[in-house]
Amino acid sequence: MRRTPKELEDSVRQIGRRSLIVGGLFVGTGAVLAARMRYLQVERADDFRMLAEENRINIRLLPPARGLIFDRNGVLLAGNEQNYRITLVREDAGDVDAVIEELRQIIHLDLVMLDRARAEIDRRPPFVPVTIADRLTWAEVSAVGVNAPALPGVHPEVGLSRVYPMGADFAHVVGYVGPVSDYYLQQTGDTDPVLQIPDFQVGRNNIEARLEHVLRGQAGTRRVEVNASGRVMRELGRDPAVAGADVQLTVDAGLQNYVEARLSGESAGAVVMDCLSGEVLALASAPTFDPNLFVRGISNTEWDNLNTDPYRPLANKATQGLYPPGSTYKMVVALAALEAGVIDPEEIVSCTGSVEVGDRRFHCWRRGGHGRMNLVESLSQSCDVFYYEIAQRVGIEAISAMARRLGCGVRHALPMSGVTEGLAPTMEWKMRSRGQQWVVGDTLNASIGQGFVLSSPLHLAVMTARLATGRAVDPALVRSIDGVNQLPGPAPSLGLDPAWLALMHQGMWRANNDRRGTAFGSRVEVDTHVQAGKTGTSQVRNISAAERASGVIRNEDLPWERRDHALFVGFAPFDAPRYAVSVVVEHGGGGAAVAAPIGRDILLRAQTGAVPDPQYYPANQRREIEDLHRRLPLLAEPPQPMGRVPGDTRA
Repeated sequence: MRRTPKELEDSVRQIGRRSLIVGGLFVGTGAVLAARMRYLQVERADDFRMLAEENRINIRLLPPARGLIFDRNGVLLAGNEQNYRITLVREDAGDVDAVIEELRQIIHLDLVMLDRARAEIDRRPPFVPVTIADRLTWAEVSAVGVNAPALPGVHPEVGLSRVYPMGADFAHVVGYVGPVSDYYLQQTGDTDPVLQIPDFQVGRNNIEARLEHVLRGQAGTRRVEVNASGRVMRELGRDPAVAGADVQLTVDAGLQNYVEARLSGESAGAVVMDCLSGEVLALASAPTFDPNLFVRGISNTEWDNLNTDPYRPLANKATQGLYPPGSTYKMVVALAALEAGVIDPEEIVSCTGSVEVGDRRFHCWRRGGHGRMNLVESLSQSCDVFYYEIAQRVGIEAISAMARRLGCGVRHALPMSGVTEGLAPTMEWKMRSRGQQWVVGDTLNASIGQGFVLSSPLHLAVMTARLATGRAVDPALVRSIDGVNQLPGPAPSLGLDPAWLALMHQGMWRANNDRRGTAFGSRVEVDTHVQAGKTGTSQVRNISAAERASGVIRNEDLPWERRDHALFVGFAPFDAPRYAVSVVVEHGGGGAAVAAPIGRDILLRAQTGAVPDPQYYPANQRREIEDLHRRLPLLAEPPQPMGRVPGDTRA
């Protein structure tokens, strides 16, 4: 059929429109493709070039900040400081020796640390970073960063390292951290990936070790893109690490500093407790050491000096040291006898200087004897014969049961390394451990805190706090963790007759304040701060009959290691006991002469919150006390809180 001219014109017009539409679609598609090609080939050229050079994505662990440790008032005891270091990844470095040599041209490398690092590189998996240099300056880190392209596998890093602002004062309480060793991993079985981070630090003893998983925190991750030479090209993302929990202890930094200073020059241990709550306010062992040495890497010379010192600075004498408690144990024997009903408080025992039991003679410390003694006088003047007599009546089983009731011969649950159990011996114990029968002489020795009886300063402080309050207070060292209170509730009663406890208090008061008391020279002259105490002297050698006949050799004339231990326990104020103290001075000599003055000064410092004023002392001692405090290695400024107390803020 033949179309008309008009129909042909309309058909041409429609074809033109369709051609334009199709052509426009082609042009638009081409433009989009061209723009996409330009984006990929020009704008993303560097990205794809890096991928072409075998770039890859690495996931790196981010170390958590270790939790802080504070004293009861918010004074920082263990914190973290920035630490610049250089690490090396073996699989990224290629020729490790060549890279290290190149690095040595840029910064100084300690040869000892470098040798340790080489051994660590060989031991570790190839992808694990190993620290080559530590504690660098910003200038040194910057120099390495500038030369990064020539140092494959080398990474400048900034991390955190532990620091102990109070230095040696809290070495035996807080402890210290150290690097993760194979021995540590084997002993703990810990598989936390964070332990693979270079130079990651874990607690090695005391609070740092016992609360390791509280303080450690959780590792974060960082996803980075690195090129074939191991250089970080960009960070793709990160999950931040979770910091460890902050821990607030019960100790008082100012009091601890005073106690450590007061023990300086001695081999000794001392513990101060709150009689009401059981909080440990000070726990000191002398001599001490600087825990920062172990964090930074202790030298062989420093290590040898600590290990060969006869005063054993690494040992925590306050919780690990075990000593015959001497006459400080007499309150235990007296209470056991009262509870058993084998003695009347006013009963008189005549002391002639010795007593013969079987074929042995047991001597009183006063050669000529004390004469007629009742219970309170026997405590005040520390008559041994009185306790020889009552111990035979009550027996060792009742004595040791009372000792455990008062906190001796048991292991107290403190988060410390090596808290000892002590020994309150029994007949069964001797047969089991020695293969021998118990004899009456063993009981007499135990009655004056000698023989098999062993206690630490911690045991004696707990005993004193329980005697002072009549309650079964337990020692506590952690006040709060991330603000959550950790202190126990009120302690239950010991179930002891208040009249018997009053007799103990009276005997201890007279020991400190009666002219014939063994600690009278260490009395306090201000009524509001009057103390009650008990001295002790424990022998570390046998005295032969021949020596007694010719005269017992004085402690000062003996070699140091053969001298008696000096002990003192006490509480204050007498009318409302709040603070209990125990002091043990190894080979110090007499308890009255050496330990009692230290105990008095510590109790005064606890009560007053400052270095004791001379007004508290007898007039004839005030100048000597001023000179003593002037010589003590006290902090120049009292420790200051950080402005926050991360925990229970009860006074």
